[in-house]
Amino acid sequence: MSNLLKSLLITGLFGFVLNVSAADLKIGYVQVDKILQDAPQTAESGKKLEREFTARTQELERLQKQIKDIETALDKDSLTMSEADRKNKERDSSNLKIDFQRKQRELREDVNLRKNEELGALQDKINKAVTAVSEAEGYDLVVYGGVAYANKKIDITDKVLKSLGKK
Repeated sequence: MSNLLKSLLITGLFGFVLNVSAADLKIGYVQVDKILQDAPQTAESGKKLEREFTARTQELERLQKQIKDIETALDKDSLTMSEADRKNKERDSSNLKIDFQRKQRELREDVNLRKNEELGALQDKINKAVTAVSEAEGYDLVVYGGVAYANKKIDITDKVLKSLGKK
């Protein structure tokens, strides 16, 4: 046999083996963004964070109202106020603004930190649910996002959401 014929025969056999192996492979696809949006744990997490930071948010609203009240009083009474009183009110307003900005920044940082913690916990739950569904239904490969196209036949997102709803 010539080398060309041997090469073609080997290439053909290799392609045949790959096709047979791929036919036995059960593949699934999961839309993580849909799960993150629709999972009941996402809403629970949002409510939990809201409860956790309600007091601090209300404190910021109270500070903001206090600043606005001082500035309104300054605008209204600045002509009749003594110079010392006006400067004291302006200093109070300035100090409150600085305090407000600091507390607002701290709140934003704390909220972001807690959101990331909650998201990490939710991702762990999602991964466990994907693994459970995949093992229960005999999937060999399950792919997350980053897929250009996935047929609806292999999309197991709703099954994973159903599994998350049970927990």
